[in-house]
Amino acid sequence: MTAPAVIAWAAKQRWIHLGSSPFATIISARASRTIAELAISELIADKLPFTPNRLNAGPLASRIASGAICGAAVCAVKRPLAAGALLGGLGAIAGALAGHHVRKSLSRDMPDFATGLLEDALAVGGGALVAALMATAK
Repeated sequence: MTAPAVIAWAAKQRWIHLGSSPFATIISARASRTIAELAISELIADKLPFTPNRLNAGPLASRIASGAICGAAVCAVKRPLAAGALLGGLGAIAGALAGHHVRKSLSRDMPDFATGLLEDALAVGGGALVAALMATAK
């Protein structure tokens, strides 16, 4: 939920324009509070010991769907929805794989909870940076 939360926040700040696709409605500035609450809940749940691995089928499918919706919402202004959805889904897969391997290697030297917090900070900060760069590229 980090990507939808960052996109909804950037839309609320009027840094990006999502257009009028159905996907833009899901991740709109109006929905930003609800999306932010869901993202915070996910960040907390991610630290719990019984949370499934992000590469399991269910969590990975959710990440791909979320990425596809985000990609479609952002790209629909200037590109076809399908292209945005494909790129967003692929980005979600790349992020899940990279996050898994980075967290696995860092948790050898750091407590898992601290590694998770660092990962969250990088995800939120990186998302905000990308949104800011998109705003300046208008």
